[in-house]
Amino acid sequence: MDKEQIGVNEQTPRQIVEELDKHIVGQDAAKRSVAIALRNRWRSRQLPDEMRDDVIPKNILMIGSTGVGKTEIARRLARLVKAPFIKVEATKFTEVGYVGRDVESIVRDLAEIAVRMVRQQRTEEVREKAKELAEERILDVFVPEPKKSQNPLGRLFGSVESDEEKEPEKEEPKYQKGREWVRKRLEKGELEEEMIEIDVEETSRPMVGMFSGSSLEGMGDNLQDMIGSLMPKRRRKRKVTVSAARKIFIQEEADKLIDMDEVAETAVNVAEKSGIVFLDEIDKVAVKDGVAGPDVSREGVQRDILPIVEGSTVMTKYGPVKTDHILFIAAGAFHTAKPSDLIPELQGRFPIRVELKSLRKEDFEKILTEPQNALLKQYRALLETEQVEVVFEDSAISRLAELACDVNEQSEDIGARRLHTLLEKLLEDISFEAPEMTGQKVHIDAAYVDEKLSDIVVNRDLSQYIL
Repeated sequence: MDKEQIGVNEQTPRQIVEELDKHIVGQDAAKRSVAIALRNRWRSRQLPDEMRDDVIPKNILMIGSTGVGKTEIARRLARLVKAPFIKVEATKFTEVGYVGRDVESIVRDLAEIAVRMVRQQRTEEVREKAKELAEERILDVFVPEPKKSQNPLGRLFGSVESDEEKEPEKEEPKYQKGREWVRKRLEKGELEEEMIEIDVEETSRPMVGMFSGSSLEGMGDNLQDMIGSLMPKRRRKRKVTVSAARKIFIQEEADKLIDMDEVAETAVNVAEKSGIVFLDEIDKVAVKDGVAGPDVSREGVQRDILPIVEGSTVMTKYGPVKTDHILFIAAGAFHTAKPSDLIPELQGRFPIRVELKSLRKEDFEKILTEPQNALLKQYRALLETEQVEVVFEDSAISRLAELACDVNEQSEDIGARRLHTLLEKLLEDISFEAPEMTGQKVHIDAAYVDEKLSDIVVNRDLSQYIL
């Protein structure tokens, strides 16, 4: 397996958009922007070394109300390219000196994700070898190696040999025969449910909450690692089935075969060159001109985020990570604030602005039916587990889309999330009674939708309360 495979993408912008179309309806402008940003990474890798370092990713600012697909586009993009991806809310960070998370933790978390991805890839590479070693360890449990008896004087004086020391040679063929017999039974799968007692390493539980907040987080990580390396590995006995023991042994053997220093080095490189950071709710830290009060902290958050986006070096427990070539995608609804309310330096670091459109009736209809795991497909599959077949007529889909538009216009516009609330209310009775309806077929048409949902849409106060 190619070691540079993580984060490397060979697809053209058109192919990337086609892939995103399978999961996200509409928002073509946003899809094109992220596809170009991803392709530019591939292009920069083809450049000569002296130019490559100067070509930095063009960060993207997505502007659009909630539920139109901002997060989903970034998430699907990272999954498509198998790159380290982290989604963070800008609101959970506060200015240094206030209570809250330190912005450098974004990069530390990204490095952690990259290490996990590279480690998983290396585990797959050594899985076959680890499997063989695990089988041997299971055989050792069933057929322990004969113990060598020793003359007590021999322990004191190494030169004194005893006759008994030669005895194991006679036992060897017998031991081997027993081992091969058990091996054959293992291969046939006859022993999978047998209970055996094994020795396993006790993993030290992370001290969650220690040193949380401020820049002491990094120190807390390092301290945990240091304490972990000083403490001897404790082993304890567990009674498990052979199939469970095999999983435990494969993991332990794989860990021994993997070079963690090489994993850390590769992961840092992957995080630097292919990492994607999605900064959500960026509009919530924007400060309107002339507004005084606690907003000083929000501006402080922007100033703290700035060096990370501009390009700086953050110390992590796997080594320094440079953020120059990490792709940042920021997103916000910008209902009350405007992108121009962000500090000018931060605005300049997001040169690509994409406005995501509010969803119309046709979009809702597509969202209900077209994506790979569309909402209606999900509900149908859920109820099929109870042997209840639900059929949604075209008229019902059209009416649902219409109602979603109406409620979004009357109250807060929450985009496609409105469909979740409407569908839950629509199928509430069927979901409740499904265990008693085994084998039945339910047709849902426009009349059924109106019967279940019309009161909610007509009564605006009730719709705000329920939806």
